[in-house]
Order: sequence, then structure tokens, then C-alpha cells
Amino acid sequence: MEIFVRGYQDSDGDGIGDLKGLTSRLDYLKDLGVKGIWLMPITASADHDHGYATTDFRAIEPQYGTLADFDEFIKQAHARGIGVIIDYVINHSAQSHPLFIESAKAADNPWRDWYVWDDPKNQIDIKGWDIWGKNPWIPTAAGSYFATFGPHMPDFNMKNPAVIDYHESSLRFWLNRGLDGFRFDAVPHLIEKDAKDWNDQPESRTLTRQFQTLTKRYPLRHTVCEATASPTDYADPAVCGSAFAFGLQYDIIKAARGEPKAIQAVADYFKTAPLSMGTMLANHDIFAGERVWDQLKGDITAYKLAAATYLLLPGTPYIYYGEEIGMAGAKGLDGDEPLRAPMSWTANIRDFSDGPAYRPASPNAATQNTVAEKARPESILGFYKSMLKLRNSHVTLSQGNYKAALVQGEVLSFRRQLGRQQSVVLINYGERSAKTTLTQLPRMAWLKPAFPATAKPQRSNNRGAVTLTLPPRSVSVFNLKR
Repeated sequence: MEIFVRGYQDSDGDGIGDLKGLTSRLDYLKDLGVKGIWLMPITASADHDHGYATTDFRAIEPQYGTLADFDEFIKQAHARGIGVIIDYVINHSAQSHPLFIESAKAADNPWRDWYVWDDPKNQIDIKGWDIWGKNPWIPTAAGSYFATFGPHMPDFNMKNPAVIDYHESSLRFWLNRGLDGFRFDAVPHLIEKDAKDWNDQPESRTLTRQFQTLTKRYPLRHTVCEATASPTDYADPAVCGSAFAFGLQYDIIKAARGEPKAIQAVADYFKTAPLSMGTMLANHDIFAGERVWDQLKGDITAYKLAAATYLLLPGTPYIYYGEEIGMAGAKGLDGDEPLRAPMSWTANIRDFSDGPAYRPASPNAATQNTVAEKARPESILGFYKSMLKLRNSHVTLSQGNYKAALVQGEVLSFRRQLGRQQSVVLINYGERSAKTTLTQLPRMAWLKPAFPATAKPQRSNNRGAVTLTLPPRSVSVFNLKR
């Protein structure tokens, strides 16, 4: 579960979610079937809300609590079998970070080389740059500095060994507190050579591997990278080990609408992509898509098909908080803000906070909230619980390989296998019932229903084939028994 702490649960009535509030909701996450939590930035920041303009890499954002609160949260999460990773921003700091303030004072300042400046020794031509329609070189009285993501977040000089050591020490600081790993932010931007070769340079991959290696010297730790340039490359064990499958989420949403090309694209993805990819339907960045409810315009059946697709495929699925209850994006806000509304625990935003909330509630909070969803027999929340229960109780679905992917009409089928155990997944995205034939199965093998409970056992013939009739817009999962 990807969680925006500010938006999850307030414990002290200031209208802002915090670590104590999040800790109080861990039983909900355990009941849902979540095995891990990714916290968006919780370190002290200049922008507080967004959180990626870090002012102290070893301190908790004061609005979220204290290090003691963090330690207690980790303890309680682990007691429930839930691991925790946090966002770690390597590429840049806040403009108000003490190190950058020193760096900006003069060209001969001892901290100057901690950031990327246009000093002659750097031999960088600052002309002709264009990153997402803007020149990343920011002029000041003391020279121009480089800022990939805007003036308020200057880039560290990752060619400086002292900067690398600083980050590695900070990573150890968190790992030594029992943290289970990191989501590394914006790793393709660690090293920029010139106006042409600024994105995803080999040196950036080398540094990413170095940070991954440090993290995994600690047992049972996990790293996942935000690498929009070449996600599958960064999932390589020699780079990051896991990376978000940017682009796949668009095809899953389109497949849920019944678009044939997208269904085929979903079927093909893990034929070549590493099985370690981090999958999702949406996240905290608007470039990854609106809230799922908004993308599918409240079509609950399509919503369930999309959820089943990525929760049953290989990879590590990341559920964006509120997705499991159908939260819509807040209205009338700019940029990423519509995606970051308070969690809809009930129809009353007071159940998020006793004080004035930092942002308006989701516009569909009256109907799409945890209490209402728990009361509905066919709810989105109930479906997510069912899918996670399937994944958690069948090792084939959580760890198995990916084989026999096939699209027949609007039906996607594939198998997940680990050792001698196999599961068969079938998703009919079409508006009509459909027949689909599976081949190359073990001869005379039973297909025992795992989902839904009302499904009937099937059996392959002596040629290892079976034809199934699938209801419209439905999900079926069978376990193969010889």
C-alpha cells in the first residue's frame, strides 16, 4: 500500500495525518491483506505537503511526528507481518537545505561542490538545455545552479564522493532503525552530462546499483526505483532489483474497458519484463494517471477487472491508498493535489481529523468510504480483499512464473507456476459470455476453483485441453491438480 501520511489519519486534531494516526490504522491494512507499506516522503521538507524538497534527510517531518513515533510505527507494522519502505530522495534537496544555502554563498565556499553549479571547473555548457519544456539552470547572483525538478529543488553533485557518503550514511541511519528498504526517487537523473545526454546515463545506473547493494547488505531488505525512462532495465538485479512498470497501468485500464489492443499488450508485458516489476493502477503523480475511479468513470465492474489484472499478474502490486474503496480525486485543485485527498474512512471527514482538514474530502466520500464499502456484499473493498487473499494464500500467484499467456477475443488467460504447483487465471473483459480453450495442460488434470467460490471444477481431456465458458466481465482462478 502506497500511503501519503498527511492524508491517511490525523491523531492530534491539527487537520494533518501523522504517524500515530497511521499506526492506529494498521489493523485495517492487515485485515485487507497488505504485506508491505511504502510511505511517501516522511522526512523534514520545505514544502511539507509534496514532501520531496527535503531539508533534513535524517529527521521526521515535524507535522508527522517524531523519530520515536516512527520507531513505534515500524514496531507495530512488523508485529502485524507488514514490512515498511520509505521514499528516499537522492537526486536533490530543498533550496532551503542548510547545505545548499552554504553552497550558494560563493564560488569558493567549502560546500559549493555539493551541488551542480556552472563553475568553470565543471566544464558544463548551460546553453541549449530543455527538460520538460524548461531550462534547468537557475541564475543567481552567485552563478547558475542545476535543478531538474525546479528552482526549489537543486540537484546534488553526485560526482562528489562526499555527497555519496552523505547519502549512504543517511540510508544506514534508517536501515539501522529497522526499516525494510527504500523507494528511490528519480534515479535516472542522478548524473547529467550535457544538454543532449541528461536522462538515464550509465553513471546513474551505476550509482543506483551502489545504493541498492548497500541496502541489501542488511537481510530481507527491498528496493524499488522510480525510473520512467527504462523501467524494465532498472528492475535488473544489477541496477535496482525492482522498478515501477510505468506504461503498463494505462494498458490495464484500457483492457478493463474491453479494448482489444490493450488486452494483448497486458498479455505480452511479462513475456519480456522482469517478474520483479512494481505494478500499479495509479499513484501520487498525475502523469501516472488520475484516480482509478475517475479514469473508469465509476464503472465498478471495470474497476474490479483492472484490480484483478494487476493483483494476479507477476510483480509486486502497489495499491494507492483509497484505491481499494473507489476514492475519486479531489476537484478544483492543480497538479498532483487532486490525487492526495484525505482518506475516506466514513462519509464524515471528521473521522479523518477533528480539526479542519488540510484538503477537501474526496467528492464521492459520501458513498465510497470504508464503512459503506464494508456493508456492501459486492463492494470494491471486498473484491480487493478477495484478490489479496488469493495472492497471499497461493504461492503460485505471489511468486510463480508467467506462462501460456493467451488472448482469445476479449479473454485473457495465463498460468502462474512455482515448482509443481500451477494456477490458471482467466479474465473476460467483454460484455458477453465467452468460450475459451486452454491447451498444453496436463492430461486429465482437474482445474479446482479458487475464485469465485461458485465456480465448478473442470477437467482437461486426454489431449490436455479444456474449453471453459466465462461469464461477461468476470474473473476466474483455478488451481491445477493432477
